[in-house]
Amino acid sequence: MQNVHLAPETDEDDLYSGYNDYNPTYDTEELENDTAFQQAVRTSHGRRPPVKYLLIDSFSFKDGVTRPMTAVRAAGFTKAALRGSAFDPLGQSRGPAPPLEAKNEDSPEEKIRQLEKKVNELVEESCIANSCGDLKLALEKAKDAGRKERILVRQREQVTTPENINLDLTYSVLLNLASQYSANEMYAEALTTFQVIVKNKMFSNAGRLKVNMGNIYLKQRNYSKAIKFYRMALDQIPSVHKEMRIKIMQNIGVTFIKTGQYSDAINSFEHIMSMAPNLKAGFNLILSYFAVGDRDKMKKAFQKLIAVPLEIDEDDKYISPSDDPHTNLVIEAIKNDRLRQMERERKAMAEKYIMTAAKLIAPVIETSFAVGYDWCVEVVKASQYVELANDLEINKAITYLRQKDFNQAVETLKMFEKKDSRVKSAAATNLSFLYYLENEFAQASSYADLAVNSDRYNPSALTNKGNTVFANGDYEKAAEFYKEALRNDSSCTEALYNIGLTYKRLNRLDEALDCFLKLHTILRNSAQVLYQIANVYELMEDPHQAIEWLMQLISVVPTDSRALSKLGELYDSEGDKSQAFQYYYESYRYFPSNIEVIEWLGAYYIDTQFFNYSDFIVVFSPFLFIGNYQKALDTYKDIHRKFPENVECLRFLVRLCTDIGLKEVQEYATKLKRLEKMKEIREQRIKSGRDGSGGPRSRREGSASSGKYFLTDVGQNCSASSKGERLSAKLRALPGTNEPYESSSNKEIDASYVDPLGPQIERPKTAAKKRIDEDDFADEELGDDLLPE
Repeated sequence: MQNVHLAPETDEDDLYSGYNDYNPTYDTEELENDTAFQQAVRTSHGRRPPVKYLLIDSFSFKDGVTRPMTAVRAAGFTKAALRGSAFDPLGQSRGPAPPLEAKNEDSPEEKIRQLEKKVNELVEESCIANSCGDLKLALEKAKDAGRKERILVRQREQVTTPENINLDLTYSVLLNLASQYSANEMYAEALTTFQVIVKNKMFSNAGRLKVNMGNIYLKQRNYSKAIKFYRMALDQIPSVHKEMRIKIMQNIGVTFIKTGQYSDAINSFEHIMSMAPNLKAGFNLILSYFAVGDRDKMKKAFQKLIAVPLEIDEDDKYISPSDDPHTNLVIEAIKNDRLRQMERERKAMAEKYIMTAAKLIAPVIETSFAVGYDWCVEVVKASQYVELANDLEINKAITYLRQKDFNQAVETLKMFEKKDSRVKSAAATNLSFLYYLENEFAQASSYADLAVNSDRYNPSALTNKGNTVFANGDYEKAAEFYKEALRNDSSCTEALYNIGLTYKRLNRLDEALDCFLKLHTILRNSAQVLYQIANVYELMEDPHQAIEWLMQLISVVPTDSRALSKLGELYDSEGDKSQAFQYYYESYRYFPSNIEVIEWLGAYYIDTQFFNYSDFIVVFSPFLFIGNYQKALDTYKDIHRKFPENVECLRFLVRLCTDIGLKEVQEYATKLKRLEKMKEIREQRIKSGRDGSGGPRSRREGSASSGKYFLTDVGQNCSASSKGERLSAKLRALPGTNEPYESSSNKEIDASYVDPLGPQIERPKTAAKKRIDEDDFADEELGDDLLPE
């Protein structure tokens, strides 16, 4: 109690007084007026080394005994501070840490770790190569990973117990190898590798890989085994994995369709639609009912397909409800992100399935396709796909077009004139196309204007408008419409093709060539584009390039007579008659009624005297069938002057003169009668000589005969001569001059005369042959196609 001091009762001071008192040294408000402080700041006076103070706990000493400073050790204070050592809480005075112990790379454990790392890297590289499309490299990496993994297993068995083997690594290596075999269509190796995985009991859940084996058997068209493995996989997958079970059942249903077992396929798809309905299963169910011809079930399946939920957000989500800039930025960011793209793809796929199913079942579910389309339209209008109803109506009009019922098609399309702008533009585009095909350019232009006004960004409408302007001869304005169509849709091949034709009509050949070459990069095997490129080069007087592009054209359409004759024409202009003959003759084989080709071949035969009479007569016989008698008569007269002993030519001349009513008929008939008798006598002598009657006598008679000779019928005696060999005529002796072989000029034509053209037929007196314009080959495609279905 000696040390206890009680506060006096009279002391009325505040118990909390004094807490606001502080040392004036810490008064920072007066530092600006402190001369010593300002001098220390401006000079090195304030940067002198700090004075080391000895911090002593005021409670460390009691009766001369030092108390342990445990309270401040955590802050780095120790007893050494009392002995004058420097304050070093981080231990920097001890110097740098000793170097790390070097790894022993020769140890077995380190080798195993490095090898395992290399195997993982090879598996990753194989997967990356597969995703990049380099399947061969992916397979090589997978094989290398398999080899190294087997080495790794052997090393682990030597160092550790078998229980320490990395099964996950082995599983991933084998699975990747099997997948790469399958991707490279090495199905036998893939099945063997999958069997290794499935039969290994140490791999958990390996049974589900039988789905992959079933897929391989499906690709091999081994449908029975595919179904077997799908069902085995289905048995090994627990019911909690509902989504995977549904996908396997869908594969089973598709396999049943491929085998024609539609009732089993229907059972699979009906189960899927009752458990977890989806678009693919609904569409396949419609196909199965269509195959068995069940109308009522087709309707019910179509309604089920319509009712499948899309599970996507509405478009209103991407419309800003206010002018909040932050909200607008967020909406702009998500408007075209990956999720939005996925939603668009799902919606497009749903619309495709519904439209295809409607076009498939509409003609069969009712008495007529129109009634069937009406039923589908009503069902679609009552669903979430209301906008598809108008597309179905347009498809109904297109079906009328396929059936060549143009009036009904026009009536159906005219119903859309009061619809919204998109549908109105589509219908007006098709109407413009129809009227363009019927050469009603005024109506076509009117509906093209309606389509453009309804949707200025419709490339098909702009193309059709350009076509109507092109038909009226305003090529500059047509080019402007085609350019606008290309600005709206750079992939509009119709507009690009038409603008090339327009530039060609304007004689702007370089620009036309650029258009067609661009189009060739898009449509590599388009015959029209190849022809136009060759034609432009021909107009630019570059026959070598024209020939090169025409050669590409006939590789695409080898039976096109127009392209073959054009090649013959170009080779002829270059002076290469043999190549020209080859292509002209090929053109004649595919289209024997082309007069220009016939004229060239006839001139070539006459100039070279290098032909077979029968082929020559056959080449020129089309002149008779097309009614061009005068041309045929002149041609055969020319042949007769060069080869007066040709019987076939005389027969044609007699027939022509008889049909036309010329007086020359008697002259040609007399010559024909004489040649026929000479031929008959010659045949009798040859026959008698073969019988051996009077061999020496026959020789004497032959020697006593006149010295006159005649040229035998090449068509009969030289038909086996090779092509390109000059024909040599065999000479035969005529009978004696005193033998009767001439006929009176007044005698009628012998009744034994055989018409080389067959029985008399009624032939037209004239026949018009439409000349093929240089652009007729491709201008028929000038009109835009119907809208995509």
